[in-house]
Amino acid sequence: MSASLKPVNQIRPRGILVVAILMILFGLAEVGTGFKHSFFGIITTQDIISTYLGVALGAFYFMGGLLVMTSRKWAGTLATVLLCADVVGRIAMVLTGLYPINSFLQTFSMVIGTSIAVFFAIYLGLNLKFFR
Repeated sequence: MSASLKPVNQIRPRGILVVAILMILFGLAEVGTGFKHSFFGIITTQDIISTYLGVALGAFYFMGGLLVMTSRKWAGTLATVLLCADVVGRIAMVLTGLYPINSFLQTFSMVIGTSIAVFFAIYLGLNLKFFR
């Protein structure tokens, strides 16, 4: 086999590891918020459905981060899907009133938090070639 036909060993960008760690941390924070209904002044409603949904969305984020750590292509793809589900869930929480956007802080945190999840999903999707 000629040298030009051998597979090139691609090195995973450090950004993927950073994103995975942040996903794990943000997921844990979201799970905690789901149970406590409060995080640094950000609140969710006290409804049981808000608890279940908040914890589930945090678990998606957390599991996605763990999946990214495996460096497997299927895991990176699934992590991207879980991030998309997190974004849809966040929007659903706002639309149903489970996440009130009645103040600047609430609105700002939802927009920034959701934007970060969207960025992570796009970043992972664009870097799936670095997964094996």
